[in-house]
Amino acid sequence: MMSAGKQNNLDQFLNDVRLVMAESLSQTVLQKLVEEKKSLLNSGKMLRSRLCYRVGLPAGVPYKTLLHAGAAVEMIHSASLLHDDVIDGGHIRRGAPTFWVKRGIPGAILVGDLMLFKALDVVGQVEEGRLTRQLIKVTGEVCDAESEQELLLRGSSPEWSDCIKIARRKTGALFAFSAYACGNNDPTLSDTLLESGYQIGTAYQLADDILDATGSREDSDKSLGSDEHRNKPTAAKFNPAEAIACVHDLSGQALESLRPWPTVYKAWSEFMETDIKPVLNSFTASAT
Repeated sequence: MMSAGKQNNLDQFLNDVRLVMAESLSQTVLQKLVEEKKSLLNSGKMLRSRLCYRVGLPAGVPYKTLLHAGAAVEMIHSASLLHDDVIDGGHIRRGAPTFWVKRGIPGAILVGDLMLFKALDVVGQVEEGRLTRQLIKVTGEVCDAESEQELLLRGSSPEWSDCIKIARRKTGALFAFSAYACGNNDPTLSDTLLESGYQIGTAYQLADDILDATGSREDSDKSLGSDEHRNKPTAAKFNPAEAIACVHDLSGQALESLRPWPTVYKAWSEFMETDIKPVLNSFTASAT
C-alpha cells in the first residue's frame, strides 16, 4: 500500500505536469479560450505520467526531465483523443461532452494538431532535446496504427496478430515513450524499458477493447460501443477469455524483463500494482 507521503508527492508531480501543459497552451490562441483550455487539461488517469514518476525518480532521472516528458506525452495522448472522438463519433469523454460536440469538428481537429506540435516543443526543452526524436517516432507509430485500422483493416476479418500490432503501436507507443524516458541515459536499460512500455500499453489497449464491447456507461466515463458500430478490428472480436489471458501475459512480461535492475523492477512493480492493474481489472470485469 502506498504511504500518504508518496501519494502526496505523486499528486504534486501530476499537478506540476498539468502546469507545464497549461503554460505551453497559454502561449497559443487557446489562452483566449479559457474554458476549453481547462477541459483539455482534465487529463484523466494520467497513467503515462504516473509511469514517469514511479519509475523515473528511483532510476535517477532529473525531475524536470520527467516533468516535461510527462507533459509532452499527455499532450500527445490528449490530441489523439480529440481526433479519435471525431472519427468514432464519441459524445462523452471523461464524463463530459467531447470537444467536437462543444466546439465543432474543425475545432477538435485544429486543437489536436496544435497540441501535437506544442508537445514537441515541451519535450525539446529538457536535456538538449535528447528525447524529442523518440517522441516523434512513437507519435508516428500512433498515427500509422490509426491509419491502418481505419483505412486498411476496418470492415475486414482481422487476425489476432493484426489486433496485437495495432494495439502495440496505437497505445503501446506512448507508454513506451514514458518508460524510455526513465532510462537515465543507460542504453540497455532504456531499450528494455521501451519494450516493457510497449507491452503494458498493448495490454492496456486490449483491455480497453474489451471494455468497449462488454462494458456499460456505468463502467466508464466515455462513449462505448463505437468499435463494433464502425466494425473496427479489435480484441473484442475474439474470445474474451483469451484476450484477458494475453493482457495478463503481457503485464507479466513487462515486469519480468526488468529483473536485472532491482530498483527499477521494484518501482515498476509498484506502478503495476497501484496504477495499472486496478484499471485493467475494471476494464475486463464485465467480460469475466
